[in-house]
Amino acid sequence: MEYICSDCPRQCGALRGATGAGVCRMGAQPVLARAALHFDEEPVVSGTRGSGAVFFSGCALRCRFCQNYPISHGGFGREVSVARLREIYFELIAQGAHNVNLVNPTHFARAILESLEGGLPVPVVWNTGGYERVETLRRLEGRVQVYLPDLKYVRRDAAQRYSGAADYFAFAGPALREMLRQTGPVTLDADGIIRSGVIVRHLILPGRAEESMEALDWIAANLPGAWVSLMAQYVPCGDVAGVDALERRLTQEEYDRVCDHLLALGLEDGFVQELSSSDEKYIPPFDLTGV
Repeated sequence: MEYICSDCPRQCGALRGATGAGVCRMGAQPVLARAALHFDEEPVVSGTRGSGAVFFSGCALRCRFCQNYPISHGGFGREVSVARLREIYFELIAQGAHNVNLVNPTHFARAILESLEGGLPVPVVWNTGGYERVETLRRLEGRVQVYLPDLKYVRRDAAQRYSGAADYFAFAGPALREMLRQTGPVTLDADGIIRSGVIVRHLILPGRAEESMEALDWIAANLPGAWVSLMAQYVPCGDVAGVDALERRLTQEEYDRVCDHLLALGLEDGFVQELSSSDEKYIPPFDLTGV
């Protein structure tokens, strides 16, 4: 497999082949850092048996505070074939996974689409930073049942300073609308596990409570039927030394302001994390388990 890549909003035109290229620094074949049952997603995703989380290495969205920094920036992982990737899905399903959860999959969209040919007996979750091209998402229609995107920023300055992507919201806004168009409102099975729909995650960043409230305003106005997962799990990671307030955790006052705004908007379908979730123990070990 070799192709000129324009799958993510960077549209860097890299020749993706046997070696890493482009902003994501990856070749054409998937690179994985972990594939295992994961119990720390939203309750409707993890359920009682766990979500079958497949963590992809590399990333086109260069977030300085990424909790998965060793794999997103460092590129740690092992290359696998498309056939092996599909085998991994069925190994996770055999372990009891409620779904197959593709974590940071965007830059491997072509290989993943091939791996999903024929479908799976459980829902497929597209777990993404939200920096997506609508054209790429449309190729996923019918093969992805659940979208689990971030809405990281609505302001250009923060998106550029923290992720090197001033155009983040210009792409994320239309992308989230497209996800909702494909799935419709959230539906659950008889056991309360998500079968289809969109859950939008927003991570509250220290010193940026006002921007978090702006993000919630946009969700309330534009994504009827989507659920919201308001996240307080920020832990200083990656390359945040000297960057604004990113060297510290959230304060209780910041957390309370954003939570109160969420409730005032009537965004009651979804989840809120407690400040105690700000702990490195929730970052999974990237040790090639299941790869």
